Amino acid sequence: MPKRPSSVTITRVLHVSEELHQACLLLVPQLTSNNPPPTPEQLTLLIASPASFLYQAQHRDCGDEIIGLATLAVYRVPTGVRGYIEDVVVDERMRGRRIGEALMRACLEEAKRQGAPHVMLTSNPARLVANRLYLRMGFEQRHTNVYRYVFKKG
Repeated sequence: MPKRPSSVTITRVLHVSEELHQACLLLVPQLTSNNPPPTPEQLTLLIASPASFLYQAQHRDCGDEIIGLATLAVYRVPTGVRGYIEDVVVDERMRGRRIGEALMRACLEEAKRQGAPHVMLTSNPARLVANRLYLRMGFEQRHTNVYRYVFKKG
């Protein structure tokens, strides 16, 4: 794997901080308008889950500010270990500096350590830059149906 730019630091999040919560308030709306940013309590549950690995990115030009996030889920099913990358987002001010790629590589390295034979992700086709990144990194586009069941409120 190519070396991470020295100006980028990727670390696994092991505890909830006010900085992490503020980063989520900034970054999640840049990712989706469908879901609100997580509360500190929800972040605590995410970090405490043995199936979830949350990574944060920092760039030397931004000091200690968290400017990117990515989550890896690793879980077991009867046919083996599965790895799934979710919610990769880099602050729009810092895009184009290979931060997303560094976050992805941290997720891939952990998935491999956890025994996943491959990693899956989904991406909105409108996210052209993200989709090009995934292809450049060696992901193969699958031709499959993705289904979602939405629970009714109430």
